[in-house]
Amino acid sequence: MNDDSFYSLDRLVEFGMGMSIAQQMIQTMNTAFANMPQAGALNVSPASTNPPVYFVMLDDRQMGPLHESEILQLINQKRITKDTYVWYPGLSQWAKAMDVPSVLKLVALNPPPFESQNNTL
Repeated sequence: MNDDSFYSLDRLVEFGMGMSIAQQMIQTMNTAFANMPQAGALNVSPASTNPPVYFVMLDDRQMGPLHESEILQLINQKRITKDTYVWYPGLSQWAKAMDVPSVLKLVALNPPPFESQNNTL
């Protein structure tokens, strides 16, 4: 075989080494990208793993701290409505429940009370 041939031993060794170096570069880049914080990404910090707590105004009194399960109970009891004022750490001021996405999420994930519909034919 000619030494300039694609199938020469030198060419195959060069090709194999090039592939190996390329794989190492890709692995290094993937590791670097995986560990790099990204703007706008949901980077979970230890402080954000605590369950959220809420405060509500009921009967002209501040009530709380309340966890999501307690908020759900009050929603089911119809004590918290869309016009109830809610606050949680991070909000600059009290807001109506209908303007607080995390409270709306609780309402949306909670099924409405079951009402039997006895339709007689």
